[in-house]
Amino acid sequence: MTATDRRLVDRTELARPAPVVAPALLNTLLVTDVDGERVVGRIVETEAYDEDDPASHTFRGPTPRNAPMFGSAGHVYVYLSYGIHHCANVVCGPERRGEAVLLRAVEVIEGIDTVRRRRSGRPDRELTDGPGKLCQALGIDLSHDSIDALDPASPIRLERDRVDPPGAPLVGPRIGISAGVDTPWRFRVP
Repeated sequence: MTATDRRLVDRTELARPAPVVAPALLNTLLVTDVDGERVVGRIVETEAYDEDDPASHTFRGPTPRNAPMFGSAGHVYVYLSYGIHHCANVVCGPERRGEAVLLRAVEVIEGIDTVRRRRSGRPDRELTDGPGKLCQALGIDLSHDSIDALDPASPIRLERDRVDPPGAPLVGPRIGISAGVDTPWRFRVP
């Protein structure tokens, strides 16, 4: 499959509630062109967050840190977790609503040598199997916060190819959080 066989995700697909968008993003391509190196990963795990959710960064309202989550669907919200790991989210829902989908894992389909270098010393199965690992492998950091992933010139893009989201994704509770733990908003490709 070449880049010409792909198309950007439509913004209206993302202007829906996070629990609807999260499984719909499975099998979507996350494409990065960072520091002259291209990596393409197929999204295989996501988590949904909205402003009514006590685990969401938007639960207590807008702040300078979470401002991108209140913006237009299709933008990227990047934050630093525990002061160490970058985590990337795709903003969704209506503007000013405070919803996003955390990108938890991808399967690398292009740029594996770049990913192996960025994640040096890790076995292939551990290159992109967590949100911090994903960002390191794809070169995503705080400089990408608020960019539009639906802009063809963006260094981070969401693209569709011929692989549809799974009809029956695996669904379960989110991980790595302390509030809203039992909410089944974690979605994975079977």
